[in-house]
Amino acid sequence: MIYVKVYRRGAEVLVAACDEGLLGRKFREGDLVLWAKESFYRGDLVTKGELVTLLKGCTIANLLGEEAVEAGIEAGVVDEENVIVVQGIPHAQFALL
Repeated sequence: MIYVKVYRRGAEVLVAACDEGLLGRKFREGDLVLWAKESFYRGDLVTKGELVTLLKGCTIANLLGEEAVEAGIEAGVVDEENVIVVQGIPHAQFALL
């Protein structure tokens, strides 16, 4: 399961998604730090399929973890080559410009 929180401001829709087991943890590698901050990511628990649907309708996404990033790839908003990995944890961001 994946935690998903949706933020809306005007026409912008941001989807923040984090694999359930990563919530609250920090990952560091060199200068890179990923923090699965509960206040940002904790929302509804959804399946990967539900996240794919949400991602197809958003303008911005922040995805942390294998399932969340896989959903971004499935939804067509993330290219595999643009995924970073910090301490073995994949992360991707997306923005419609």
